Amino acid sequence: MSDALLVGATGMVGGAVIANADALRLTILARRETAGLLPQHKLLVAPPEQWGEIIAAERPAIFISCLGTTIRQAGSQAAFRAVDHDLVLAAARGAKEGGAQQAIVVSSVGASAKAGNFYLRTKGETEDGLRALGFERLDILRPGLLTGERQGPARVGEGIAMLAAPLTNALLHGSLRRYRSIPGETVARAIVALAGRSDSGVHIHENDVIRVLAD
Repeated sequence: MSDALLVGATGMVGGAVIANADALRLTILARRETAGLLPQHKLLVAPPEQWGEIIAAERPAIFISCLGTTIRQAGSQAAFRAVDHDLVLAAARGAKEGGAQQAIVVSSVGASAKAGNFYLRTKGETEDGLRALGFERLDILRPGLLTGERQGPARVGEGIAMLAAPLTNALLHGSLRRYRSIPGETVARAIVALAGRSDSGVHIHENDVIRVLAD
């Protein structure tokens, strides 16, 4: 079993990682109590400003981040960036300082530091920050719209998009396939499959590869 630490456990993908991580000795670091833990899992509850220090002290071999919000849910662009950029990188930095060899992070299709869209630009800048930390192996997952049952407050815009997803998916072919929706459960299974892989480097995984990893 691998020693892994997960942040972002209260979201759709993070919760599904917990449910599928029976082969991992997993530590979950969260802001509040988290349900669904297996006997071999350990839960740590702490405010986000302490996460970097706590993660370094835990010394995980694998760091997993499923952290993510939306500008609407966060309340402002600054609040969104504080989670999706600053907190992700602070947690990842703590993992690197603690000796983690692998980081697995959920980003977004279209992420680029050069994107005109603030959301995608922030995601891209986060990816660049993760690369700069120098993990032996870095896995970045770039799924399309995540479908499935979310924990916490409903995201109205995403709910509408999920309803339209079957029609939208049918229109996306070729290189546009990467923009199709994908179940959060599928992304979670891919994360578990990636945990502990030893070949080094930066690995980007979009929808088609994520589905293969999850099977």
